[in-house]
Amino acid sequence: MFDLPTDLPADLAPLSWLVGVWEGTGVIDYEAGGHRYQGEFTHRVSFSHDGGPYLNYSANAWLHGEQDEERTALVAEIGYWRLSREYSASDAGPGLLPASAATVVRTADDIEALRNADGGFDIEVSLVHSDGVSELYLGQIKGPRIDIATDAVVRPAGAKEYAAASRMYGLVDGHLLWAWDIAALGSELGAHASARLARAE
Repeated sequence: MFDLPTDLPADLAPLSWLVGVWEGTGVIDYEAGGHRYQGEFTHRVSFSHDGGPYLNYSANAWLHGEQDEERTALVAEIGYWRLSREYSASDAGPGLLPASAATVVRTADDIEALRNADGGFDIEVSLVHSDGVSELYLGQIKGPRIDIATDAVVRPAGAKEYAAASRMYGLVDGHLLWAWDIAALGSELGAHASARLARAE
């Protein structure tokens, strides 16, 4: 059992159960280019906020070696999670441009008006991987379940082929479960990795 944070902007109420640090293990199982990638990994994910209408996200993973103490760093990620909404003159940006109108403090009723026809909330997730790949995911959060899929993937010229992805997150018995499907290295979109994470003390 954990307490939901009470100091979040109303924009983050649907995402509030994510806030905190999650740690656990998972498995990789993906076939591409005639090679099967398999193994267990340790995963650490952090969702935090700094007062803005978004969550800060970071994630690191380490592949387990044959010996218990052996581990190899895998690609890390950083990014932002937010509800989808229209931006206005009261929002800062693009770039470092300040807002050109007074700040609007949204209420719970304002956020409720964003609920979609499926009963959830549309979300946007922007991620950058340590290998230079950037992803924009679109999807929805509905209670304790999140489903997102890439709307765009941008990668440097020298990066390995990575075309699309989808992710599912769920809060089950106090644990964060996730599954990540990818289309990479010439293979179609398919299961790639999954993990079960617990809140870090």
